[in-house]
Amino acid sequence: MVSDFFYPNFGGVESHIYYLSQCLLKLGHKVVVMTHAYGKRSGVRYVTNGLKVYYVPWRPFLMQNTLPTFYGTLPITRTILVRERISIVHGHQAFSTLCHEALMHARTMGYKIIFTDHSLYGFADVGSIHMNKVLQFTLADISQAICVSHTSKENTVLRSGITPERVFVIPNAVDTAMFSPAPNRLSCDEIVIIVVSRLVYRKGADLLVEVIPEVCHLFPNVRFVVGGDGPKRVRLEEMREKYSLQDRVEMLGAVPHSQVRSVLISGHIFLNSSLTEAFCIAILEAASCGLLTVSTRVGGVPEVLPDDMIVLAEPDPGDMVHAIRKAIHMLPNINPYVMHSRMKKLYSWHDVAKRTEFVYDCALQSDDESLLQRLPRYLKCGAWAGKLFGLVMIVNFLLWRLLELWRPAESIEEVPDLVLVQNEHQEPMQDFVEARD
Repeated sequence: MVSDFFYPNFGGVESHIYYLSQCLLKLGHKVVVMTHAYGKRSGVRYVTNGLKVYYVPWRPFLMQNTLPTFYGTLPITRTILVRERISIVHGHQAFSTLCHEALMHARTMGYKIIFTDHSLYGFADVGSIHMNKVLQFTLADISQAICVSHTSKENTVLRSGITPERVFVIPNAVDTAMFSPAPNRLSCDEIVIIVVSRLVYRKGADLLVEVIPEVCHLFPNVRFVVGGDGPKRVRLEEMREKYSLQDRVEMLGAVPHSQVRSVLISGHIFLNSSLTEAFCIAILEAASCGLLTVSTRVGGVPEVLPDDMIVLAEPDPGDMVHAIRKAIHMLPNINPYVMHSRMKKLYSWHDVAKRTEFVYDCALQSDDESLLQRLPRYLKCGAWAGKLFGLVMIVNFLLWRLLELWRPAESIEEVPDLVLVQNEHQEPMQDFVEARD
């Protein structure tokens, strides 16, 4: 598993990699995670159930991403792949520099590679155009790809030009053992609406600034709890001051993942105001805790929950207020424990792992090809970009062969596997422990 995003950072990609890895370990596979260093956390660490994590000594450059070097990560990537006797390299997130570079090096060395796309991107702005070209380069010679929703699959196919037959849809899941409802059902005398999100433009923080005052005006018994931090927090603080809502809008700041459940079970309704979303794990966590969800109808969100567990609205303040009004009227008919039981049946990380295992089998059955057989795929990426991508792969191949001459793979010591004996009834996602190598 390769990505710039992993623990101790928290988010949807980090959770996906961690839970998927734990379930693959339970299925009998060997899993190793490669990410960049976080602060003083560098080197090799073992986390829950012996999951091995390489925190390579690369520092984040921008938004938790390492500086793009093209070939700088080749020696350490090669060493890890050889030392750990890797069969498949699975990269996560289109925005991860380390992911793209590791997949490029792995393909050069003849490994099967898988890519999972966790986000939606546009087609018009400069950043999206650049990112789409990078994705086209990475997916030009990929074994298989995975998307977390059907909307995400359409987006990825359009952006990268990959054939739809090679893209699988495997949704995220939720650890229902960790996200359970409150022991005692909350009274509806005071209705608490929970928001747990990064307070940035993409997550619809500006929508919240307009929606919250209107809802507070219409419903005197409604209170908001906002968890999360980001550049848009200032706007929410200003809104709270402007409308004198200090006693009805509680700002928690950044909430550690271990405390998210405590925040969720204190409310009745979960509000998601994202402007773009491939798949929202936060909605699953809220539903697992028994909260009725109100969300914007964007991206893959309509695919996440059944209609009776979510109220969808257009990303418009008026429509969102209407959706919250509808959700408040639905509350008496919502049973948190029934909702939690339904989530257990709908989403399971073990099911995600088994479906991912099938994708791995498909990748392993694909034919091995030489560089000359693979180059035409890169040349199809554009009149100028195709030639540039082909040149990048040729140089990467030459550097790899040079490394093979300087330090043959046979001279790299293979690391022995760590074998842990654990109670067969123990759930792997109950906790998160760490040990240094």
